[in-house]
Order: sequence, then C-alpha cells, then structure tokens
Amino acid sequence: MAKSIARFFADEHTRDVLPHLVEAGVTAEAPEPGAPVAAGAGSLSGKTVVVTGTLAGFSREEAEAAVRAAGGHPAGSVSAKTDYLVAGEKAGSKLAKAESLGVTILDEDAFRRLLETGAP
Repeated sequence: MAKSIARFFADEHTRDVLPHLVEAGVTAEAPEPGAPVAAGAGSLSGKTVVVTGTLAGFSREEAEAAVRAAGGHPAGSVSAKTDYLVAGEKAGSKLAKAESLGVTILDEDAFRRLLETGAP
C-alpha cells in the first residue's frame, strides 16, 4: 500500500494537479483512524474476504485492516458466503475448504490489485 501511495505522489500528473488544487482552496480531511467506510464505498464493498497463510507485505492485522478500509468484511473462516480467500505461504485447511466451495483464491499480488481496483 505504501508503494502505491508513493507511486501516486511521484506521478507527474499528480505533482502538476495538487498545487493547483491547493491554490484553488481545496482542503482534505483525513478520516479518524479505524473509522468505518461508508456503505457502498470502497473497492470491496459488500465482499467477504478471508486471509490465510503468511503474506510477505502484510501482517494478518494489516491485511484485514486493508479489507475494512476498502469497504469489505474480513472473516476468520471460509464459508459459501466468502467472496475471496487470500492465500499466503503455508495456507492450510482454509485453502482446501475454499477450493472445495469454489471460492476465488488470490495470491498477494492479486490481493493488492483487488484492493486498488476492485478486480483481482
């Protein structure tokens, strides 16, 4: 996520537009940390995501917080209502259950794309 933010602010277009927005009087207000995302907002709005195994770029808590920040619901177990399973190294029984239920399984790269775009 940090790489995406850095890439955004390093982009030539962003560098050109931001000063103009400030000059025009636009101000930004950050939400309180941990504040819920408004219903219908975010790339994962209405989706249930389970994280299993070890991810290189996220702790379990960070991955679940990213799901929440994108409007999704992080869950601890796989069920027929699970939309995505993010499977890291040493994913075990949750991976097997997701496969048996036909749940979409994502690696870490696909998870990052999902967070950014809403599409794996």
